[in-house]
Amino acid sequence: MAEARVSAYLPPNIDPTKAAVAFGERALPKLNEELRDPALLTRQRALMAVCDLLHDPENVYQAVRLGFMESLKDLLYDQDCTVRQKTTEIFYIMAGYNIGRDGILKSDIIVAISHLLDDPVDICRRNMHQMYEMLSELPAGAAALVAAGLVSQLVRKLESELDEIQEVILETLHFCLQADASQALGAGAVMVLKEKLSHPLVSIRRKAACALMEICVPLEGKESVCKAEVIPLLVHLLDDSDTEVRANVAGALMYITITTQGKYAALHCGVIPKLLALVKADDSKVRLNCLKALTTLSETPEGRKILLQDVSLIQSCTQDSSEAVSRAASIAVRVIQWKP
Repeated sequence: MAEARVSAYLPPNIDPTKAAVAFGERALPKLNEELRDPALLTRQRALMAVCDLLHDPENVYQAVRLGFMESLKDLLYDQDCTVRQKTTEIFYIMAGYNIGRDGILKSDIIVAISHLLDDPVDICRRNMHQMYEMLSELPAGAAALVAAGLVSQLVRKLESELDEIQEVILETLHFCLQADASQALGAGAVMVLKEKLSHPLVSIRRKAACALMEICVPLEGKESVCKAEVIPLLVHLLDDSDTEVRANVAGALMYITITTQGKYAALHCGVIPKLLALVKADDSKVRLNCLKALTTLSETPEGRKILLQDVSLIQSCTQDSSEAVSRAASIAVRVIQWKP
């Protein structure tokens, strides 16, 4: 005779590491309660479930409205590394949505999470830096990071962090430097970035050159780069195998050579032949930045004398397929051929 038996195994669609999610509109409020539960296992399971639910932007909106930010902020100080890891992952997920970024900025999460800069768990730090990078892409987010005084800390972390995290930090700095470069300059960012320009990883060289280009926009940055003798290295990197490195380096030289000191420092390093070799490069960004750098260099008598011999090469760029490049070439020719 057949008899009914209850299997000892869980149904195939049940994950024991995640909290059971309540039905409908009760799901997120119930999880928010469980995030405050004194039992470690309950908090861990709730965080696992929240991580899955917040990939839906509608749930992100609900989470912000229901006060998840305060619950999650408290969990950043939890002694358990799994709790901290999943909490930082949730903030990273939320930073991918406008409503999430707004919630993070309004809840002062930027300062609260910064104590994890020295967290012993690599993935916690990586999640935190990825959240910062997502925030920095917004002008308000970059301004908030600067206002929190975090730029100088990020610069210092470039000297000790893992390579994969350094890439994220450099990306964050790129956006923060657009908001304000003074804090980074005060933290010695020029010397740190100079070191990163020689890094064996092309991705780090690329991002370091991009950050250096941004730091050269203000006059103080141009002067710091000249003082730190970064220009010879930048000229050398015009021969780098990576196209984006060359483009960013040419962009940095474009800004630096606006000053008289920068012009002559670059000329003494033999920059003109290297720039001329790149005006026909495949990448339009490389061509554009090189032509602009050549234009500023031609404002010196020495630079104009050299470039007059190759003005036909630059003139041929006026027919470039890129409108920006052809316009830059026309300006360069006009400046080179200018007579007092």
